Amino acid sequence: MKKIPYGISNFSEIIKEDYYFVDKSMYIPKIEEAARFLFFMRPRRFGKSVFVDMLEAYYDIFTKDKFKDLFGSLWIGKNPTPDANRYQVLRLDFSLATASLDKLDDTFNEYCNGCIDAFIKKYKDFYSSFTVESVLETKRAGQKINLIGAAAKAAGNPLYLIIDEYDNFTNVVLSSHGQEVFHRLTHAEGFYRDFFKTLKPAFSRIFMMGVSPVTMDDLTSGYNIAFNISQLAPFNSMLGFSEEELRRMLEYYKEQGALAMDVDEVLDVMRPWYNNYCFSRDCCGEESVYNTTMSLYFLNNLITYGSMPEQMVDSNTRTDYKKLRQLVDIDRGIGGNRRQSIILDIANKEYSDIKLITTFPALAVTDENNFQSLIYYYGMLTMGAPRGMRVRMIIPNQCVRLQYWDYIVGLYQKEHSLNLTRLTNLFDSLAFDGDWEPLMRYLGAEYKKASSVRDAIGGEHNVQGFIKAYLAMCDYHLLCPEIEMGYGYSDFLMIPQLNRFPEARHSYILELKYAKPSSPESEVERLSHEADKQLVRYLSDRKLIPLLQDTTVHPIVLVFHGTSLAVCRQCAL
Repeated sequence: MKKIPYGISNFSEIIKEDYYFVDKSMYIPKIEEAARFLFFMRPRRFGKSVFVDMLEAYYDIFTKDKFKDLFGSLWIGKNPTPDANRYQVLRLDFSLATASLDKLDDTFNEYCNGCIDAFIKKYKDFYSSFTVESVLETKRAGQKINLIGAAAKAAGNPLYLIIDEYDNFTNVVLSSHGQEVFHRLTHAEGFYRDFFKTLKPAFSRIFMMGVSPVTMDDLTSGYNIAFNISQLAPFNSMLGFSEEELRRMLEYYKEQGALAMDVDEVLDVMRPWYNNYCFSRDCCGEESVYNTTMSLYFLNNLITYGSMPEQMVDSNTRTDYKKLRQLVDIDRGIGGNRRQSIILDIANKEYSDIKLITTFPALAVTDENNFQSLIYYYGMLTMGAPRGMRVRMIIPNQCVRLQYWDYIVGLYQKEHSLNLTRLTNLFDSLAFDGDWEPLMRYLGAEYKKASSVRDAIGGEHNVQGFIKAYLAMCDYHLLCPEIEMGYGYSDFLMIPQLNRFPEARHSYILELKYAKPSSPESEVERLSHEADKQLVRYLSDRKLIPLLQDTTVHPIVLVFHGTSLAVCRQCAL
């Protein structure tokens, strides 16, 4: 039985050691037809490294005798292009070029030198001994590229450059050391900029992958090094898994006897957590993909160990979230509070209408629209629907949603720390016993104490943000805010994850109302009755039946009067 390739980015290893491989080789002809110099962006954990490893194996002249073994079972093995195994390939992965502030130049140059020296040794038979020796003796990476490019062009040898994580090196500099150091690195005679100047003349084809377009703008003064295919519809599903690809994978393991659950049942569990990414406005609502690493994390537990993971969020994604949090704090004196407010606003509303910026310099990253675009590039938003010149960006799934709420909880915990052990006990009572009131009253009391953070968030969304952030910590339920039902939107729908916790059979619909501190008691009473009417409408919605079947449904009314929880009761049906 094929193994799950969780945590493995080596294409040859996946094929040779019989791991399950989701074939993306049919995109190779599309890449060749698009342009000679290409630039492709996706958030981390979408399988970029495996994909570029496949490209390296496909184009490398030295893997020609291995072509059938590596590609025979894939689409491209049956439909090879004329460029197969035609190139000498230089592969660079800038995530391996550690950015030490005191030795930025040396660190980067040493990494590139190692890769280029390995290249010239590998392909030495195509070059004169003089060229090989000159390359090895030269100390600067850019000069090495110039020597190889000139010799290869004279001999008619085509070169292919593949760069993975092209922006990792500079993103670390930007987030850790600020805009001034980044600007010195990528402008004027910065060594990073100088290196990139040497690439286009030397190589017949270039394929670069990364996360954001920030570095490319700064390096190329107008983005002239490569054609950006990141938002083109034909490449929307080039990385990530479509639901059909996941279904075929699950059906394979079902046939092997390794999957006890029904395929549709597994997809029902995975869909709200890992699906719903879209990267082209032309594909909105029609073609979405699952996050590769998060899906493999889940399937590795399910297939290899026989049960779903205890935590649905892969801990590796936390490191990616920390990088975004660092970007929020870039040169904090310049709009830092506004960027924090943007994150909080998105967490509360679940969307943001933006004009997606495809390229902008690092010095403009503090601009509000640029920063929201950057959030999209980091995978914290995805395309929901076109809106004229703008796009409604949405939070794609529960995994990302939890990262927003973790951010809010972190802000609250800095100012006013809640007893998380007590919260866990209250969550148990909520899920297993239907005893919801102690939890709601505890959160209401704690919200009142958290005045400093509350003021920082501001607006009438502050209560919702607080309640939402802490309810999201309950592992037993999917917290679904703003679900449309009964001609309205419920504030919170808490759906038990029965596939994971079959004993958690209590579900909740919460309607939360807010009255200003200056409002009379009659306003509180009016809002309370209004909440009752809304909950009655929601409970009559047929969409609720499959969501909450086999559970005891609790419709809850919460009314805050200023900072005080004035009403906390079950709806009078």
